[in-house]
Amino acid sequence: MASSNSYNSPCAACKFLRRKCLPDCIYAPHFPPEEPQKFANVHKIFGAGNVAKLLRELPPHQREDAVSSLAFEAEARVRDPVYGCVGAITFLQRQVERLQKELEAANADLIRLACSDIPILPPAIGMQQRPLELRIVAENGGFCPIPYGFPVTYASSLQWNENHHNNHGGI
Repeated sequence: MASSNSYNSPCAACKFLRRKCLPDCIYAPHFPPEEPQKFANVHKIFGAGNVAKLLRELPPHQREDAVSSLAFEAEARVRDPVYGCVGAITFLQRQVERLQKELEAANADLIRLACSDIPILPPAIGMQQRPLELRIVAENGGFCPIPYGFPVTYASSLQWNENHHNNHGGI
């Protein structure tokens, strides 16, 4: 926690509000003089009085988290006045979805390359846990799962080995 009176420098809030920073200043522990933009953003979006009231109502151990949240939301609102944090979250969610699709495509490519000469077998009859999952059975008894949506052709001359299925955890 920053001290408001170190080197007689007022906290960022008191400096911004052009008032004397008292030893019991509610802002001083959370808005150090080195971070003036943090308070400026919070003040612009929420108002100094609302922030002080909120901090006084919270137990001391929750104040730092509250200020972090306020500062994050305020910065997001300054950057994007309409959507604020929601815009940032939406952007990140879309990025995660795009990266998941890229990962699925890369995994499908890896499976196709790693198992290109291995015959493909259908899942066991009566398996309802993952009806869309297929397995590529290798000659050494191992298998490669095939992700949903991956194009496969069945090797019609091969039979599903129920014991092989049960030896690998029932997946």
